[in-house]
Amino acid sequence: MKLGIEVLLEKKKLVQFLKKKQVALVGHPASVNAKLEHSLDLLYKQTGLASAFGPQHGIKGEKQDNMIESDDWLHPQYKIPIYSLYGKVRKPTDEMLQSCDVVVFDLQDLGCRIYTFITTLLYVMQACQSQEKSLIVVDRPNPAGRDVEGFSLRPGYESFVGASEFPMRHGMTVGEMALYFKEKFRLNLNLLIVPMKNYQPQKANEWGWPKDRVWVNPSPNAPTLNMARCYPGTVLIEGTTLSEGRGTTRALELMGASDLNFANVLKEMRKMAPQWMKGAMIRECFFEPTFHKHEKKLCHGFQIHTDFLGYKPKLFKPFRLTALMLKAIRKMHPDYPLWRDFEYEYTSGKLAIDVINGGPELREWVDDSEARVGDLEKKLVVDEKNWQKERKRFLLYNG
Repeated sequence: MKLGIEVLLEKKKLVQFLKKKQVALVGHPASVNAKLEHSLDLLYKQTGLASAFGPQHGIKGEKQDNMIESDDWLHPQYKIPIYSLYGKVRKPTDEMLQSCDVVVFDLQDLGCRIYTFITTLLYVMQACQSQEKSLIVVDRPNPAGRDVEGFSLRPGYESFVGASEFPMRHGMTVGEMALYFKEKFRLNLNLLIVPMKNYQPQKANEWGWPKDRVWVNPSPNAPTLNMARCYPGTVLIEGTTLSEGRGTTRALELMGASDLNFANVLKEMRKMAPQWMKGAMIRECFFEPTFHKHEKKLCHGFQIHTDFLGYKPKLFKPFRLTALMLKAIRKMHPDYPLWRDFEYEYTSGKLAIDVINGGPELREWVDDSEARVGDLEKKLVVDEKNWQKERKRFLLYNG
């Protein structure tokens, strides 16, 4: 298997073409090849680089939490500007793009709508169209595989964590998503997708991520494949008063609280919908966040484990699992202050949970004492099946 960046650098004609152009890179710490050589260094040496762009958390991946902005800076060795796409702006400005003719986009995604690198892709595509710049997307694996889960984003809930109307776990690679965005938003730009070679997203025992490839954090709290698989569900906890494990070594794999008995919560979850707790192993545990929600308080909760041979991605439903936990807590503790009220990713006037979910349906289901597990299942299946049909024409890999 070869990554898009590896395929690009083997194409002699394309490399020669880029040598004659001013090239910019959109990258982060996981923009590496099989030898863990960074795309910024590879492109600088083989084609030359005029500039680079860093997404949320910075091109170095140094910013720990959400809504912590990065500044522009000058690369100390190559003396090229490094522009922040998570600082004063989210989209490349006309002035920034004056530095280049061609933009190479090489970000490792998690396969989840709310992970902001996909929105950054859309913004870069729109900016390249506006300034008539060419865009090359070098493709990378989706660690969450081909499976689809969650509500599709509702009109009016577009944000930096919700670029368009597709489910939370979309089951597409960055290159495939670029093809979708081009058609969806009727973008007229010079777009080249460099697919991976011999990528088999549904290969047994790989589940979207090739076994011979090292995992590098694309952001500080994405240190493991396990986190990437859990994230389409555990990210919902960011919109609640519960802890998603930030401030521990297993953020977004853990969830819990300092004022709830999760042994009882898990018992209620198994009673309500045991079918939503399959595919992975769930371990009751305790943790103490060193910062963030429930800071320095002993939390009771559970950790999700997918990093074992018995993991079954077709059965594992992280979105449903997390929704079930919220429903169990609401049933057991009707007055518990679940919903965290703050401006999530700079979106005002909406509850954070609704911004993350892409609409109010999940919260309304949790808070409705008459709503049952089957009610949520019916709604989710409609969105999931519709997306599976819509995305077919954009898929680049069959196996």
